[in-house]
Amino acid sequence: MPDRGGRNRAKAPSHVVGFDDAPFAPAHRGDVLVVGAVYAGSRLTGIMSGKVRRDGSNATRVLTRLVTGSRFAPQLQAVLLQGVALAGFNVVDLPRLHTATGLPVIAVSRRQPNLPAIRDALLKHVSGGPRKWRFIEALEPMRAAAGLYVQAVGISVEDAERLIDAFAFNGRMPEPLRTAHLVAAGVGTGESRHRA
Repeated sequence: MPDRGGRNRAKAPSHVVGFDDAPFAPAHRGDVLVVGAVYAGSRLTGIMSGKVRRDGSNATRVLTRLVTGSRFAPQLQAVLLQGVALAGFNVVDLPRLHTATGLPVIAVSRRQPNLPAIRDALLKHVSGGPRKWRFIEALEPMRAAAGLYVQAVGISVEDAERLIDAFAFNGRMPEPLRTAHLVAAGVGTGESRHRA
């Protein structure tokens, strides 16, 4: 369908999964719940869940298994993440997740990340930090899109922005991520307390 400038634009993906992790205590060590909310257009069609190690290195593998092993896999068209790390500093290798699932991967953040602080924390305090920093350093910088910041692999930032807009039913955060956040918080702590 032509946009206002007369260019043909592909339809935004309509089947999307968004992942977020549950809150955890600062002293917690071990596994952290991760929830995926699957949407077909404006309809929530399913929930998936798994666990990743706090500050570990299995997030990419776990997300790949959840996406490719789910009954939703044949319909899914994109993966959304709340940032590039789960469970503290369990950094997701976005290009590897894209290759393994065959789907565009979009990391979304409300604000531009403080890369020097992240680098400092990874290199000084996190096991496997240099490798994790290389994952982050290899990515294109986060870019402003749809009132948020995004890093996109397997999809242009412009198309990522259209996808986010298409799923922004209750504010700027796309609904698959908002729902994943609320479910993970509710299951992890007994009650969701903060905005998604």
